[in-house]
Amino acid sequence: MTTLRGITWEHPRGYDCQVAAAKEHARLTGVEVQWDLRSLQAFADEPLADLTARYDLLVIDHPHVPLAAAEGLLAPLDGAGHDDRLAALAADAVGASHASYAHGGRQYGLATDSAAQVAVQRPDLLPTAPTGWEEVLELAEEGRVLWPAKPIDAWSTLATLAANRGTPVAARPGEFLSAEEAAPVLDLMHRLAERVPEWCLAANPIEVAEALAGDRTAGEGRWAYVPLAYGYTNYSRPGFRTHRLKYVDIPAGPRGVAGSQLGGAGVAVSSRAGDLDAARAYALWVASPEVQSGVYYDAGGQPGYASSWDDDRLNEDSWDFFRGTRQTLEQAWVRPRTAGYIEFQDTVSPWVTATLRGELTDEDLLRRAGELAARVLVEEDA
Repeated sequence: MTTLRGITWEHPRGYDCQVAAAKEHARLTGVEVQWDLRSLQAFADEPLADLTARYDLLVIDHPHVPLAAAEGLLAPLDGAGHDDRLAALAADAVGASHASYAHGGRQYGLATDSAAQVAVQRPDLLPTAPTGWEEVLELAEEGRVLWPAKPIDAWSTLATLAANRGTPVAARPGEFLSAEEAAPVLDLMHRLAERVPEWCLAANPIEVAEALAGDRTAGEGRWAYVPLAYGYTNYSRPGFRTHRLKYVDIPAGPRGVAGSQLGGAGVAVSSRAGDLDAARAYALWVASPEVQSGVYYDAGGQPGYASSWDDDRLNEDSWDFFRGTRQTLEQAWVRPRTAGYIEFQDTVSPWVTATLRGELTDEDLLRRAGELAARVLVEEDA
């Protein structure tokens, strides 16, 4: 029996679904996939060079693709006899999710998990979610709002708000944001940071969802809303936690609900895989509509393609998670496609949270980020 090794991340949405899918795949094909896991933070920023030497299949964050492609770490999925299936997946994409795993005209991954920053509410405590930012701040003033703002998530909020204003980060090669572009974004983030619990500045979306779905109280009422956090369909399903959460589109800004930073996860194949054909076959199989809407979702996965996002059973089970956030996903912002972007994001993210804590001034953040952008964000888009 052929055995492949895979690496994913530590959450039912990242791990349990792949283990369940692999078991079904082995039953059908005789090819086993043994999955290991890593932390969510490592998923976001751990270099792929070591992982591609040890694993055949990798669940990755799409901004890693340009550098991985340049270094020859990932095997292209196209040109290996699967182009018709790849074309069908491209046509079934949710927004830019599928395209975000392409680079230089080649496809290096499949968007088996689509996500962006969305909003989330506790309907038993807040029947109607805010639709604009002033409403969000008023709710936060009452002590009812949470917001994940540890470095990588604070960065994500900054990028989302900037793109929503029509001034996306690094829209000009070698530049970050001008002081004029950054001012309204940072002002809103400061106002929000002042109104949420201090622990939010060290929290990720999972920790905030756990708090929102629990029984803790805050101020005059219970925590009931999060304006920007990566969506986790697990929390919208019956029985996952004490209380179900409902995910909805982000608060409207100057461009409506456009500009949310695209996240998600994709399955990719190492260029050093022991059996490239078997690894590619698994990647395409787990991305197929029948698997995504079946064993993958049922084991906690968050499907990536539109066939599943339109599925009545999945939406009924998840409190319309997919339909309720679809507009945000379709208009999401894709991070710059330069090999230096991961270095830039990883370096600037702690500065953003430090600025919210008052440890850096807005001017310090803009100066440091601008100097770094001039060094590492200078490649042409591909």
